[in-house]
Amino acid sequence: MTSSSSSSSSSDSDRKAVADAVIRNIAADNQHDYENEERYRDNEDPERFGGYEEEEEEEVVEVANFREKERVKREKSIHSWSLGRSDLSKHLVKACIAEAIGCFFLIVICVGSANSRILVQLTTGVTHLQALYWIGISISFGIGCAGIIHILSETSGGHINPAVTLALFADRRISFLHCLFYIIAQFIGGFIGAGVLYGLGNHGNLETAIYGGNRFDPDEITFIQAFFIELFGTMFLVLVVFSTIDVRRGHEPSYLQPLAIGFAILVLHIWMIPYTNCAINPVRGTVWDIVSGTGDEQLFLFLLGPLCGGALAVPTYNLIFI
Repeated sequence: MTSSSSSSSSSDSDRKAVADAVIRNIAADNQHDYENEERYRDNEDPERFGGYEEEEEEEVVEVANFREKERVKREKSIHSWSLGRSDLSKHLVKACIAEAIGCFFLIVICVGSANSRILVQLTTGVTHLQALYWIGISISFGIGCAGIIHILSETSGGHINPAVTLALFADRRISFLHCLFYIIAQFIGGFIGAGVLYGLGNHGNLETAIYGGNRFDPDEITFIQAFFIELFGTMFLVLVVFSTIDVRRGHEPSYLQPLAIGFAILVLHIWMIPYTNCAINPVRGTVWDIVSGTGDEQLFLFLLGPLCGGALAVPTYNLIFI
């Protein structure tokens, strides 16, 4: 019995010794790796990876500190009264401007979607069907564009809009020739599609022009008002595009990106159809009117308005939302 006990004790002690030795080896390896990493950092050339200039580094640290403080407050549920002097920074100014822009679009687009023109159509005789028609078009454009973008995303990025392509060029995400050839291809595809649609539907025999064209009623709104409606609508669309594809936000390619863009297009159509029939795309705003023979001087508006809105979105996104 005594012999068995001493043998068991000896075995336990051997196992403990082996375990202690393994732990010491792991600790030594970790210390060695840490020292190597520190030595590598000390010798690393900051220009190798295109290091930030001093001012940019300060801004990155400032933003990181601001966000870290907000994260800690959320995680630890820190709620206390303070003047907040430590929060005063350049990033706080950008955050406040971002909130102001967000509320601007909230009122213009979301409140604007509760459109009195649709209400009039719903309460005036049989024309209530036109309002339902507008809503159906909005859903069709939103979900349809989401599907098209999803199909094209791996091949071309799914721009399908010269205003988006021009904005990506202005943001230095694509080259000049890339931008030029994409826009040419988009207009070629648009004209072919308009020609096929016109031929298949016998639209030349219809007494009433198809509502697929873009125009505004001069008795309802002015040229300048229509221009800014198209400008702000396209600006909102491009801001949504940039925010969904920006890797700096940690976004990886997924089906959610086309959906976000598609839903933005849906909401924009609900708001804009009663005013301009919602172009937010130079191809969509011009080719059908040209092919169907219904184009006039308003074509210039639906070409220029979306391009200006897309271009305006670029500095807005980079200065405020990043």
